[in-house]
Amino acid sequence: MRTLQQLVYYVLSCVIIGFYNPVAAQEMPVAKYPQGYFQWPLALQPALVANFGELRPNHFHMGLDCRTDQHVNQRVLAAADGYIAKIKIEPFGFGRCIYINHPNGLTTLYAHLNDFNPELEKWVTDQQYNLKSWKVFLDVPPALFPVKKGQFIAFSGNTGGSQGPHLHFEIRDTKSEKVLNPLLFGLPIQDDIAPDILRLAVYDRSLSVFEQSPKIYALKKINGSYVTVPALILHNSDRVSFAITSYDRYTSSTNQNGIFEALLFNDGKAVTGFKMDSIGYDETRYLNAHIDYKLRSNGGSFVQHLSQLPGYTTGIYHRFSGDGVIALSDNQVHQIRIDVTDAAGNTSALQFSVQRSAGVSKKENETLSGSQKEFYPNEINVFESGNISFYLPANSLYDTIHFQYRELPAADGNTVYQLHNPEVPVQGYFPIKIKANFPAQLSDKIVMKRYWNAKTDFAKAFALTGFNEMGWYKSSFREFGNFQLLIDTIPPTIVAIGFREGMNLGKQHQLAFVVADNSEEIRNFSAWLDGNWIRCSNDKGKTFLCALDDRCGPGAHELKLMAEDLVGNKTEKIYHFTR
Repeated sequence: MRTLQQLVYYVLSCVIIGFYNPVAAQEMPVAKYPQGYFQWPLALQPALVANFGELRPNHFHMGLDCRTDQHVNQRVLAAADGYIAKIKIEPFGFGRCIYINHPNGLTTLYAHLNDFNPELEKWVTDQQYNLKSWKVFLDVPPALFPVKKGQFIAFSGNTGGSQGPHLHFEIRDTKSEKVLNPLLFGLPIQDDIAPDILRLAVYDRSLSVFEQSPKIYALKKINGSYVTVPALILHNSDRVSFAITSYDRYTSSTNQNGIFEALLFNDGKAVTGFKMDSIGYDETRYLNAHIDYKLRSNGGSFVQHLSQLPGYTTGIYHRFSGDGVIALSDNQVHQIRIDVTDAAGNTSALQFSVQRSAGVSKKENETLSGSQKEFYPNEINVFESGNISFYLPANSLYDTIHFQYRELPAADGNTVYQLHNPEVPVQGYFPIKIKANFPAQLSDKIVMKRYWNAKTDFAKAFALTGFNEMGWYKSSFREFGNFQLLIDTIPPTIVAIGFREGMNLGKQHQLAFVVADNSEEIRNFSAWLDGNWIRCSNDKGKTFLCALDDRCGPGAHELKLMAEDLVGNKTEKIYHFTR
């Protein structure tokens, strides 16, 4: 049952909501970009699958995913006059991608493409053969491929890291390469629906956010605004912060897209907020400081912090009167409001009250005991124990942690070292050294394995040769977990799909091969047709597709395949066929 005080504040919050007028736009003004300069980049009715700033594993979504009606090979158009400046072709990531520079100092990017327009496709293919590499990142001479607004440049596809047919579209500042929110340029996406706010998460900020589970509060909508249940939150600490789950929707769409901005008010005064207007690719991994990473990694929802964690020193946050952590030491009731806005200016509000619980003592707010080594954000943190050592560069952690370590026995005899756990994110790569007694002749065949639950990563471990470093091996990772050194002398495997030795391939345009390794990493793969390099794509997974184009005419042919893993183990296979 609610206390009398809780009921009073609940009624007051309802009254306040009835007269609420959002002012978030006054606190965080939006940059002015040219309206109508760019057109929709597809010859289709404009529609979105995903927007800029959506929350993804380890990164913000950095553009618009434009709907292609679940089909590939839709016509992709230049969004404005300019010239093709770069071409990127890569496994995963963007897949096949075009960059166009425009005279206003901006660049548009078009990704997950199938074939480029015929002239461009031929030029790119020639460059791949000249470089003997399917994976390329090409600088295109500015005068070679000028384009006009609306000109056909490529067919849409599902290449790279795409999970379904669509066009990924970005607008960047050409010099800084900062990615700008395309919905701020007047693109024809109708949006008259305010964001939905689903839940509130409350944190005791006398503790690290990674060493607690937040209290989750359900919300209800009253007179068009959101309130918590209960309306008064009693908090057992004198420091509190908040996070929300919120989504945006567009007119005539049920997709749950990302929100544009959120702003926190304490007793009517703006405290801090975040805005998804521009993000650099060097900043995108800071998503892990913006969300409750621990909650999400354990299968929970995305929640977005309304406070800037101490190790997140740049990016999407704007401060007005603090970092978003609110002091409750005065024992007073604080009126909290969170405004959530989309790129079209539609705003929703969440309102509630918060007060420190009676009887909170300093002792109750102390962090974990000092039995574990404490690691701090914005500092270099070093750990050494017996046969393992590592350090975290100063920009690695987002909040304080009590680092946990233990050694685990392994069936293969190679000790497993548990370095904390992956519920705590790390911003960048950090070096790890492990000492082991391996035969000298195998020192170049050592890999370091990192695993946790079902996820496993491998990296080559380099033997150190410096003074007092004999027997030590070094590699780098950017996640905590279990680490182990292993000897790898097993070469990759190459398996033909739908093809056997001596076949007549007169009707086939490509050959498929699955290339795999026990370390799950292939460093090099190449194919040679009658002694000449042949283009083989590796768009997704472990399958390589070798093109039988006009370089493979009628007659008998020999195809040689070579694969190499992380530590240099090689496999070679030779096939013969006719056309």
